Amino acid sequence: MGVDYSQLHDPNAEYTMRDLSAETMGVTRDRGGDRDVEITDVQTTMVDGNFPWTLVRIYTDAGIVGTGEAYWGAGVPELIERMKPFIVGENPLDIDRLYEHLVQKMSGEGSIGGVTITAISGIEVALHDLAGKILEIPAYQLLGGKYRDEMRVYCDCHTEEEADPDACADEAERVVEELGYDALKFDLDVPSGHEKDRANRHLREPEIEHKAEIVEKVTERVGDRADVAFDCHWTFSGGSAKRLAERLEEYDVWWLEDPVPPENHDVQKEVTQSTTTPITVGENVYRKHGQRRLIEEQALDIVAPDMPKVGGMRETRKIADLADTYYVPVAMHNVASPVGTVASAHVGAAVSNSLALEYHSYELGWWGDLVEEDLIEDGYLEIPEEPGLGVTLDLDTVEEHMVDGEELFDEA
Repeated sequence: MGVDYSQLHDPNAEYTMRDLSAETMGVTRDRGGDRDVEITDVQTTMVDGNFPWTLVRIYTDAGIVGTGEAYWGAGVPELIERMKPFIVGENPLDIDRLYEHLVQKMSGEGSIGGVTITAISGIEVALHDLAGKILEIPAYQLLGGKYRDEMRVYCDCHTEEEADPDACADEAERVVEELGYDALKFDLDVPSGHEKDRANRHLREPEIEHKAEIVEKVTERVGDRADVAFDCHWTFSGGSAKRLAERLEEYDVWWLEDPVPPENHDVQKEVTQSTTTPITVGENVYRKHGQRRLIEEQALDIVAPDMPKVGGMRETRKIADLADTYYVPVAMHNVASPVGTVASAHVGAAVSNSLALEYHSYELGWWGDLVEEDLIEDGYLEIPEEPGLGVTLDLDTVEEHMVDGEELFDEA
């Protein structure tokens, strides 16, 4: 028999002066209509996609079920189980209070960032789906309405010869011509054959020239048919990142993503302000508090929060609003299943400064089979008008692709 994580002893969670439960806060008034609903259970199922997606379901006494997704990672399902007692019995319509309640309850277990916030994010996404279904409105309406009917999607591209500039250019052309995307991203943290030491983050000149060749071949091949971004996965030193960004200034680079590690905002600011190449960061910086300095000190040109990872739908909306005060656009990072992808699209529809949303699964043939609805067409995702997130899990596909040892959700 496995560990019952919901029953773990945590004095910090069991006693906190800032308990935001409905009972402690005195939120007991009848709401009328069909809005008097209580959460009865929370369950997770991990699906073995190109990432191990953690799907979340929240059940209610009204028979309505909300589905969400947390960013992948070890320990996320256990953390969600740990939090289940804190929201069972609560009204799922109080999304913001429940989010802050979980952050406070889990403060002793690291809720300023990392997998604890990611687990809370998955619950928060499911609450939006659930609240939308209860109120019979799409999730974007809970975030203030929409600016656009569809989200532009950029395709994260890969090839078996990822370090070959010509192979990358060939794949870029294929994705534009055959798949219909007008926005792409390629990796630049790929082996060049010129490395001397992989640990010191330093780029030698031949390495920089190799990366510049990838950028040159790809951008020249697609021309003005597509915007192209390039990802460095927080790999390089500050000095190397500045040299690389400067070398790429002559090319039509949509943005250069995560050129330095995320911990030191001072270095990030120095890199960004040293170049005219647009710099994008944000997927590894949690909540609006973590993004604040990056935005206020103009240490980025584009902010890229990963919604099911860094705080959820409302928190990503808050990050976007903060970014908008500095006229910074938002390009959401996304490696999610259709559930998290559509949830991110609802956020993107609701904020004025939304630029594009990532799609990271074009090589996974059954990605779209996970839900009953068709989603991405010709590089755009139409925002659902059905209540909640507007997608329906295909449980047969979920069951077929579950991680070994996982159990399927209960029936609604």
